[in-house]
Amino acid sequence: MLNLILYSDQLFPDCSAIDRRLADLLKARGTGNRLAYVASGPEPDRNFFQSGQAYYGRSCLDLQLFFDLDEPRSAEDIAALFACDAIHLSGGHTGDFLERLRRSGLIQPLRDWALSGGTLIGVSAGAILMNPTIATDGLFIGRRPEDITDGDALDLLPFEFFPHLNDDATYLPALLRYSAHTPRPILACNDSDGVVVTDGRIECVGSPLWISGGAVRAPGEVELGGFSISPS
Repeated sequence: MLNLILYSDQLFPDCSAIDRRLADLLKARGTGNRLAYVASGPEPDRNFFQSGQAYYGRSCLDLQLFFDLDEPRSAEDIAALFACDAIHLSGGHTGDFLERLRRSGLIQPLRDWALSGGTLIGVSAGAILMNPTIATDGLFIGRRPEDITDGDALDLLPFEFFPHLNDDATYLPALLRYSAHTPRPILACNDSDGVVVTDGRIECVGSPLWISGGAVRAPGEVELGGFSISPS
């Protein structure tokens, strides 16, 4: 059973609604409040990790384990990562993050852990990685999503996630165009929006847009293969 939290960003007060859902989810599972932080890239000063500790601390969550994909890791290190109550996939450069996960051999273990019920949190790039492909990230690097052919990711969800929709007026037309090329719906979020996936239900927090077949769709028009959609 999937337990996923997707943030577009964590810099806006409206994100507190997503924070509460995360805290409630961990409390309901009765596992604890220990979070691991998987860095998207080199972070020698750990500034983003420390900011994350302060951020989660406001919800009484303990971000205590820093995991650098570029460092050699023992079996004990890997076990400690998956022993945490939730794993946070940080923001950053999505393509580089995916490549680091591949090199570290963590793609399949991370996917298996999430499919077995582990709580996985993604922010921006980290959220995009939960999808079948990181194609939507092409818009952030000057490429068309439909031209991304090597972006296979964790493949946990039946849709493609796009964060930061409000940052650029060209994003929506580009996503509408791309939606005619992909069989999967796209969920596009402003920076205060997010998604909670649990118990087979996709809960949209804020006002994200569902995009499919070249148009913005109402949730009832979107087919998600066994998942239901509910508002927050």
